Amino acid sequence: MIEKNQTDKLIVFDTTLRDGEQSAGASLTAQDKFRIASQLQKLNVDIIEAGFAASSPGDFAAVRKIALEIEGPTIATLARAVPSDIDSAIDCLKGAPKPRIHTFLSVSDIHLLHQMKKDRESIMSMAVDAVKRARDSVQDVEFSPMDASRSDPDYLYMMLEKAIDAGATTVNIPDTVGYTNPKEFGDLISGVFKNVTNINRAIVSVHCHNDLGMAVANSLSAIENGARQIEGCINGLGERAGNAALEEVIMAVKTRQDHYGVETDINTPEIGPSSRLISNIFGFPIQFNKAITGQNAFRHSSGIHQDAFLKERTTFEIMHPEEVGWKGDAIVLSKLSGRAGLKSRLEHLGFKLSDDELLDVFNNFKNLADQKREITDKDLESLMSEFHRELDTTENFKVIDLDVICGNKRDPIANITLELPSGKTVKSSKTGTGPVDAVCNTIDDLTKMDVNLTEYSVSSVTEGIDALGEVTIRIEKDGTIYTGQGSDTDIILASAKAYVNAINRYLIIKSVN
Repeated sequence: MIEKNQTDKLIVFDTTLRDGEQSAGASLTAQDKFRIASQLQKLNVDIIEAGFAASSPGDFAAVRKIALEIEGPTIATLARAVPSDIDSAIDCLKGAPKPRIHTFLSVSDIHLLHQMKKDRESIMSMAVDAVKRARDSVQDVEFSPMDASRSDPDYLYMMLEKAIDAGATTVNIPDTVGYTNPKEFGDLISGVFKNVTNINRAIVSVHCHNDLGMAVANSLSAIENGARQIEGCINGLGERAGNAALEEVIMAVKTRQDHYGVETDINTPEIGPSSRLISNIFGFPIQFNKAITGQNAFRHSSGIHQDAFLKERTTFEIMHPEEVGWKGDAIVLSKLSGRAGLKSRLEHLGFKLSDDELLDVFNNFKNLADQKREITDKDLESLMSEFHRELDTTENFKVIDLDVICGNKRDPIANITLELPSGKTVKSSKTGTGPVDAVCNTIDDLTKMDVNLTEYSVSSVTEGIDALGEVTIRIEKDGTIYTGQGSDTDIILASAKAYVNAINRYLIIKSVN
């Protein structure tokens, strides 16, 4: 085990925009990516893996915009260990102030046999060539031997050594399929330090998946054994069961610095805002009892707990809620509030608006306040998400008017007026098996889009009978899933907004790919 140093820096590598976007049902526009990157900048992560430049023209453009315009963090793009991917990454990051190329290929025998269909010597040569090609253009190169936790350790050590000799400045040990456990993974990281003779010339990183629910535990074990870069996603997003939840790793090492002996540069009060923004944009709700960022993370229900907590907070709370930007009882706004009060509250929540934008949001706020007695912080965050969704899709379809007639003894019928991308408005009426089905059928008729609705969910933004409801809809088009969201006190209208938002996102993503 590596001896701990109380001043060791732990590098935080956020891959929400790359591995997080690989979550089933996720689809991000370039605007979505930039909004998230801007929030990660506030969070002060060290590295943002902004995407996979070679995967599509849209991803190339999104990564390049982030690399050139987001200041502070290093901006990385992923690249397979093939010349075309490396060249695409080089072109994408050209002129960026802090670029990193992250190249990878499989290393386990099961991957070599069934996926790569190559022998160990060929794979070793590909790894060295890729690192050299990347290092010829950028100073910061990361190399990842995929499925390292199921590989032959001696072969892994040899590959890491050669990658470092070729110019890799960071070597990442991925538990690609979430197979290992903390003891095994800790031993593997310890073995890297003992057996890779030039390991002192590179940062050791880990990238743990959560298939067995041990991604955070494995990451922390790696830190105990000398790893000094942690990769993961906000809210634990990612392929299959996701990646290590960065907020959990960050707060574990902060709360238990006495044990882990490392510290980060993370601006922890931005953890909560980051988690909520990413949840809204991805359309993936945060479970109530989620560690660090869940709605119940700092709430006390048991009478015994409440009694002790009121006497001394530390009896049942190991972190200050404010440390992670958690919001308890919010300051409430109402229909009597003015623009100054709204602006002040939005700025407190991290939203800075121009005068014209504030006017638009204020009008929406007043409409909502007419329907609700009190407007909470969660209502405002939902309102801003709706505002940004409208900004991102201004050139596409928009719901202008909706009227639904339904009952237990008649077929539901939806009458909808839609604004087309051209600015022209059109109307149609269609029936369905239920009010939402009638709404979707009518929108299909107006947009002339052949899409398949695959998932529909409703969540309450706040409590009470007048709660703001948020609808998440996923549609399938041309084999790809697109997510749409809409919010309103009227769930049927929120459903229409969400369905149109999903169609608009398809059109935006299609236009750049």
